[in-house]
Amino acid sequence: MKRGTGRLIALWVVFIAVHALTAWLGWVYPSQPMGDVVLVYEPWATAAVSGGPIVGITETWVYPQLALAPMLLVKAMAVPFVGFLGVSGAYLVAWALFVTALDALAFAVLLGRSPSAPRRTAAWFWSAALLLLGPIALYRLDAVTLPIVVVAGLWLVSRPALAAALLTIGAWIKIWPGAVLLAALIAGRHRLRLIVTALAVTAAVVAGLLLLGAREHLFGFLTQQGGRGLQIEAVAATPFLWAVPGGSARIEYSFDILTFQIAAPGADIVAVALTGAMVVVVAGILVLSGWKAIRGAAFARLLPPLALSLVAALIVTNKVGSPQFQVWLIAPVILWLVLDRVRAVLPAAVVLVLCALTCLVYPIGYDGLLHGQILPIVVLSARNLLLAVLLVIGIRAVVRTPANGSDRSQSL
Repeated sequence: MKRGTGRLIALWVVFIAVHALTAWLGWVYPSQPMGDVVLVYEPWATAAVSGGPIVGITETWVYPQLALAPMLLVKAMAVPFVGFLGVSGAYLVAWALFVTALDALAFAVLLGRSPSAPRRTAAWFWSAALLLLGPIALYRLDAVTLPIVVVAGLWLVSRPALAAALLTIGAWIKIWPGAVLLAALIAGRHRLRLIVTALAVTAAVVAGLLLLGAREHLFGFLTQQGGRGLQIEAVAATPFLWAVPGGSARIEYSFDILTFQIAAPGADIVAVALTGAMVVVVAGILVLSGWKAIRGAAFARLLPPLALSLVAALIVTNKVGSPQFQVWLIAPVILWLVLDRVRAVLPAAVVLVLCALTCLVYPIGYDGLLHGQILPIVVLSARNLLLAVLLVIGIRAVVRTPANGSDRSQSL
């Protein structure tokens, strides 16, 4: 067997094994890491196919409307398993198989038949990140968008229109892939083609939703976010968490949003202020990177740190802070490792640590966190501090990107 073939087989074996192990851990870890899939996604899909309300169409929904598509696909995939696993078990198995299949397709695009050393490194990183992050890397809607963004990022140069279409579709499932599309527009390759394709896909989606009767609920996923409080995992919630053991802050469950939030003096003000903070931070990154692009920064050098900075900014300034948000960080780092492996080592290492700390918080230490125990608060605080550090690393890399475009980074 050739050495290259052996490496490729090893990568695939590990990748599939990691998915199988992670899927199984969802059944044994505490705090129901698969809860969203069976308690939220499956009921939404069942209601849509059984004549009940259709989220995003007949009622306002927290997600963009295309998020319902994978839930419905999994509902159909689960049918053969219902007889011996029951409705919930069948849906869980089908969801794991669906996400694994999507990941495998993206993994195949990443590796090809004879992957370069940077692509092999990116593949090892992906497997490690999934393993460290645990079941929420599979059993959340964010897991559907990850392979979409990976493929789109790899195709931005060779197939820009298709890449823009995939990123736009991804943004209509979960908003964050739009940040990668925005990074591609700023970084400066095929801008017109990207814009036209994104607008065309968006127009087609909006037209379809209007025909289905969405109308007043068309952009409900934006208004729904406005009513959220400060979720306990959010970076900005860290100081309030330290007040929980002393009794000057409380953790309460929101039945409207289905998350645990901070109840404390000033928490609501912080939650409101974070929206403005997100706009300011994202705008600042865009201005900085736009200036770099205008001065001739190379696309391959500017795009990865810009994409990571935008995604990290969406997490750090977010009042939600759900643990599955760490999934968002994986795609920009994969792209960075492919394009500029040496400079990507530090952010890749930070993201791996973030994945491990996040798993320690949820699901492993979540019960202790809800009870205000010190150890999980320390772990979560460390995770949140490291998220801020990652944002600084990304912005620093953008600042250090040569403005003359003379740097020779690997092309896609």
